[in-house]
Amino acid sequence: MTKKKRTKRMRRIVVCGFGSVIIIVVMTFTIGKYWIEIIDKYNEKKNLDKELTSLKEKEEELKVDADRLQNPDYIARYAREKYLYSKDGEYILQIPEE
Repeated sequence: MTKKKRTKRMRRIVVCGFGSVIIIVVMTFTIGKYWIEIIDKYNEKKNLDKELTSLKEKEEELKVDADRLQNPDYIARYAREKYLYSKDGEYILQIPEE
């Protein structure tokens, strides 16, 4: 081999080596970025699942309250307890809470 051919060959090897290193670095950063996004989305999903569970529990409580409010006896008792309403001839005594 002549010196000129050896120089061309070395230059080609160095260029391919640098190109390969650059491609590997870029792909590593890209894959790392996507992994971070995946982990963030997983954590966000976990938090949203917890929130969904608490909202479903609250919905069930509200459904129970809505069903209770269909009962006139419950409404009367609730109004007496909460807003101190009374029937005719009935006296309300409020006991202070400690």
